[in-house]
Amino acid sequence: MKLLIIVLNKIECLDKILTKFGKNNLPGATILDSRGMAQSLEGHDELRFLGSLRLLMNPAHKENKTIFMVLPEEKIPLVSKIVNEVTGGLEKPDTGILFTVPVDHVEGVEQHL
Repeated sequence: MKLLIIVLNKIECLDKILTKFGKNNLPGATILDSRGMAQSLEGHDELRFLGSLRLLMNPAHKENKTIFMVLPEEKIPLVSKIVNEVTGGLEKPDTGILFTVPVDHVEGVEQHL
């Protein structure tokens, strides 16, 4: 099993992603409101180096969504495909990131996922 984490900056894509997850038998996503470090530290004068980072990011972008899913490893490529299709590609700036970490123990998740 894997813990798949998506930090989605293009929050306008969230509903479509979740709908496609449902249509592809990918249940059990948990969604949290989140903010990146640059957005959180934006007003700190002692961290002026972030000014150059802001030029690379969408200045109107103030929040993102973090999606957590515990899945069998073989379903990860499907999730990645869906997220990349809906967002236009995670390789584009200010879109989001997707990564996994191993899950050694899990309870409360149906084993037939």
